[in-house]
Amino acid sequence: MAMVKLNAAAAVVLSLLVVVAVHPAAADAGGDWYGKKSIEETVRKEVEKAIKHNPGVGAALVRLVFHDCWVNGCDGSVLLDKTPYSSSTEKAAANNIGLDGFDVIDAIKSKLGAAVSCADIVVLAGRDASAILSGGRITYDVGTGRKDGVVSSAAAADAVLPESTFDFAQLKDNFASKGLTQGELVILSGAHSIGVAHFSSFHDRLAAATATPIDNTYASALAADVERQKGVQHTDNPAEKNNIRDMGAAFQSAAGYDAAGVDTAAVGALDNSYYHNNLQNRVLFKSDWVLRTDGDAAADLAEYRDNATKWDVDFAAAMAKLSKLPAEGTHFEIRKTCRCTNQNYY
Repeated sequence: MAMVKLNAAAAVVLSLLVVVAVHPAAADAGGDWYGKKSIEETVRKEVEKAIKHNPGVGAALVRLVFHDCWVNGCDGSVLLDKTPYSSSTEKAAANNIGLDGFDVIDAIKSKLGAAVSCADIVVLAGRDASAILSGGRITYDVGTGRKDGVVSSAAAADAVLPESTFDFAQLKDNFASKGLTQGELVILSGAHSIGVAHFSSFHDRLAAATATPIDNTYASALAADVERQKGVQHTDNPAEKNNIRDMGAAFQSAAGYDAAGVDTAAVGALDNSYYHNNLQNRVLFKSDWVLRTDGDAAADLAEYRDNATKWDVDFAAAMAKLSKLPAEGTHFEIRKTCRCTNQNYY
């Protein structure tokens, strides 16, 4: 049964790949247009290959952009296993549970070597994954020339990454601290149309006395599936799909899902289905639900539910802006391998 589901998802992804065009490579200031184009083509081919092999890795690559750039800026620090200063890197942060896609970044780095930083690879791979998972509807340019940081701390990541239990004011302040608007908070939350979440990130939503109401039929179906997945995944903290669209017809029926306006066959697609789900109160995180508690944010949810094309365009612009968050620190390098600093390389 699991294999059938994987093949169905893979079929959707493969159908999306055929419509993704080569991204135009804008020349960096003083840079080599042809060199950048060659880098982008290599990244794109490796991302396509990885998603064909494992459709779920596309969502992981999109997530990596946010989790790298939000901590110390876009500096590849989320990729480090160790640094000269710490063995507890961002990968170990509680808010980074389930991060994936590192093998894809490694494969790209092995092809490109010193021609590009790991930080650039993260934003390029996330950009291409967004294009593939959206069927070519989400495209944007990103420059190159970033350098790799040498500092990575789990504590620092947990201190700045927004948590799934944040209320609206906390989310708004968190995004403002990075120069992003309330509107961009709503836009980027739409990435929860893809990927998975661990039970520890949404268990509060299933509590009997939860302060963030969740649709009762969805909650019951979700609780039952969590118990089933504990056995399947052999863990008390199983992962569930973020999007009820991807949960299959039986689950959707048990959860009372109204799929009007949602392409339920587009399993794993990066699209505006998140907004349909949120306005039905069928999303996992408190941090998603609380967007409904603010008048302006709730209006944006409804607008993106009703206008898929506008969300595609606005999401592309928000991801481009996110990918430009400047690296923080005083020492940078082009790493030989993305998992450790050059000082630790051997």
